[in-house]
Amino acid sequence: MISTNVAIDLADIVAFALFIYGLHELNSPATARRGNRFAMAGMAIAIAGILIRTGAAGWPAVAAGVGLGALVGIYAALKVKMTAMPQMVALYNGAGGGAAALISTVQFLIAARTGGLDNVVAVSLVLSAIIGAVSFAGSIIAFLKLQELMTGRPVTYAGQQVVNGIVLLAILLLGAWVIATLGALPAWGYLAMLGCALLLGVLFVLPIGGADMPVVISLLNSFTGVAVAITGFEIDSTLLIICGALVGASGTILTVAMSRAMNRPLTNVLFGAFGSAGGTEVATASGAPQQIRSTSADDVGVMLAYASKVIFVPGYGMAVAQAQHSVKALADQLEKRGVKVLYAIHPVAGRMPGHMNVLLAEANVPYNQLLDMEDANPEFPTADVALVIGANDVTNPAARNVASSPIYGMPILDVDKAGNVVVLKRSMRSGFAGIENPLYEMPNCSMLFGDAKASVDALTAAVKAL
Repeated sequence: MISTNVAIDLADIVAFALFIYGLHELNSPATARRGNRFAMAGMAIAIAGILIRTGAAGWPAVAAGVGLGALVGIYAALKVKMTAMPQMVALYNGAGGGAAALISTVQFLIAARTGGLDNVVAVSLVLSAIIGAVSFAGSIIAFLKLQELMTGRPVTYAGQQVVNGIVLLAILLLGAWVIATLGALPAWGYLAMLGCALLLGVLFVLPIGGADMPVVISLLNSFTGVAVAITGFEIDSTLLIICGALVGASGTILTVAMSRAMNRPLTNVLFGAFGSAGGTEVATASGAPQQIRSTSADDVGVMLAYASKVIFVPGYGMAVAQAQHSVKALADQLEKRGVKVLYAIHPVAGRMPGHMNVLLAEANVPYNQLLDMEDANPEFPTADVALVIGANDVTNPAARNVASSPIYGMPILDVDKAGNVVVLKRSMRSGFAGIENPLYEMPNCSMLFGDAKASVDALTAAVKAL
């Protein structure tokens, strides 16, 4: 007979395997849903093992926590709009970091009452508390920025890096004190360390603008994973160690990949204070007032209906207007007329990694039509129309040819190389990075102003009428 502990260990191995396979399946939009299902199955197995391990005395509390979390998750899945996914991801990520910090706090209080910690647990406790608190506080600030409950612009002040350095030094000194005393220091010392870590999380995200928020979210996600993995050493949980390591590693890889996609070092993203909530003036690269050409839905409808290839370029404007289903309806009408339709996806379009992929998948856009930047750019020179729907900074040709631009050197979607470019925007406000876009003054570019969903619906009606 296999003992209960051995059976639980085997179940944990199955859960690990399902997590890893599920993560692998997320590499492609075509298999992402299946990957989520495998990961869900792994989590169910892991939770069942935890319930058995806690025994009769502890399982009601665990079951209550699982039930409460499930209710919150179901409510969020049903009620939260797709446009709010970035801030929900930030909030959930913060919850993971906060949970790690809370576990460390409980372990410290237990040690203070029972007489100390061993070296491994003391070091783990300090690291988990600090990293978890930074992730929690930083994620909350990211949520507030994305939810527009506070400004999305970089919040900077004189001596900011000095203040951050002092706070970090205080955290390190207090953490060293906890380790040196093996948990026997006064409670206020630990709480001061935790408070400084929370403050650092706030100060860490405040100077980061909305344009860099996808990178920040993935970085905070990796922080949470690391904190959770370290927490596993505190409570002797292999499950937490492996799960946290998976999240930490994947978040780190994604952060580096997105920084490379922006052609900016991670240090520049974190300390460069780049990206605002969007300015009001748009000018040419030379600083002169921009000459733009406005168009109508009927004119664009004719252009689209008689095109051979049309490339949709979605951005945050599509997300705000919830226009993804309208975009799919327009694409269906074009395909009925024999037009080849593709979608060009920039790695940092939107407000979280994969934002555009999620929205288009919700609208049942075929996965083989979704092109990454490297695959999409060779298609633009042969496209009759590039239809840009609320994407600004990722289509800005200043990244290629204006050395003074903050985004100079960042890889962009080469929409300006298409035969015609039509940009759907509400107004001439600049994008989230707050910089001008010379694309709008190019001779092959015209602007269709209005709400993205209403504009796309008007285009669909115009194409149908032909």
